[in-house]
Amino acid sequence: MYRKYFKHEKGITGLETAIILIAFVVVAAVFAYTTLSAGLFSTQKSQEAVYAGLKEARATLELKGNVIATANESGASGRVQQISFIVANVLGGEAIDFTEPDAAAGNTGIADAASTNKVVINYVDEAQTVNDLYWTLDKLGGSDSDDLLETNEKFKVTIGSDNLTSGGNLINALGTDLNINTEFSLIVQPPIGAVLEIERTIPAYMDAIMNLR
Repeated sequence: MYRKYFKHEKGITGLETAIILIAFVVVAAVFAYTTLSAGLFSTQKSQEAVYAGLKEARATLELKGNVIATANESGASGRVQQISFIVANVLGGEAIDFTEPDAAAGNTGIADAASTNKVVINYVDEAQTVNDLYWTLDKLGGSDSDDLLETNEKFKVTIGSDNLTSGGNLINALGTDLNINTEFSLIVQPPIGAVLEIERTIPAYMDAIMNLR
């Protein structure tokens, strides 16, 4: 009776068990590899984002000292023809290339379109926006001979030609003159890092040289 009861019973062989076990192991290994790869990829991207953020922060400019404006004449009818200011990089960070732009033909006060300058300076007031002004550079103090603004260096940037005859100045560049009681902004855009925005207002009476605090 016992033999009759178990007559049609079929068992699982050891080979079938091994095949099933191997299949489970392979699937688990593939899943683990996929999960690990995704985690490593996410970690790498997060690391790249952190480094990119640090690079941006370390290449940010800061204004050192006051903004100096030069007028073509004193009095209420004067017009600003030059603006100069001093910059340094914050956090002792990445060097910033301050290669000077070339002057456009005709003394327009605008940088030539073929210039290789990396730093671009734009002008904004309530009447106009003028992009890529012509500017010159003076290295101050212990700055070395190259055009890279590095740690502990200070550069003086002058918008408009120093001699006011070669390259043009703000009177040439602006459609509406920068005169008394005018609020304006200079947007200094380095190749990397945040822009430096300088906001000032021209006083009600112009001196030949003005400190725009």
